[in-house]
Amino acid sequence: MAHSTLLEDYVFSLYQSLRISEPSQLTIDIIARRLGVEVEYADAGSKTVHAPQEVFILIDRRLSPEKQWQDFSHELGHLLRHCGNQLSLPSPFLKMQEWQADNFMYHFCVPTFMLEKVEFPWRKQEVISKIAQTFNVELEFAAERLERWLRKKEELHFYSYLSNHKMHV
Repeated sequence: MAHSTLLEDYVFSLYQSLRISEPSQLTIDIIARRLGVEVEYADAGSKTVHAPQEVFILIDRRLSPEKQWQDFSHELGHLLRHCGNQLSLPSPFLKMQEWQADNFMYHFCVPTFMLEKVEFPWRKQEVISKIAQTFNVELEFAAERLERWLRKKEELHFYSYLSNHKMHV
């Protein structure tokens, strides 16, 4: 991918390795099965559980399917990119891991390489709705993902402009 981040490259490679290329394939069942990750549902908050001799993702069954998908992606971010149990971590390190898992979640739920293939309507609210429907995420989540994507595009445009127009200070 041109001008992609390391996280975007990681998510793209992960999905390629799982033979996932379409938004319709972005389901907890498909991804968990292909990764060999155990998922359990309970009336409890979503989390990654480190039990003796097994690790699994617990998803709160009381949540909407969209929120379950988002929570699964967040917890998968911990599982794939962090190791050990967070309970013993200092607060700043814990906050950093939560930020990383959230960032992973946005890119995993709505991968850039798929987002860039979507044909968008003209109005921003319709774009947000289209992202939410296409990727099975909540409207607020879709709005945040769109903002992150647009900010990145704006930054790329800005730095491209700077590199093409030598600035004199």
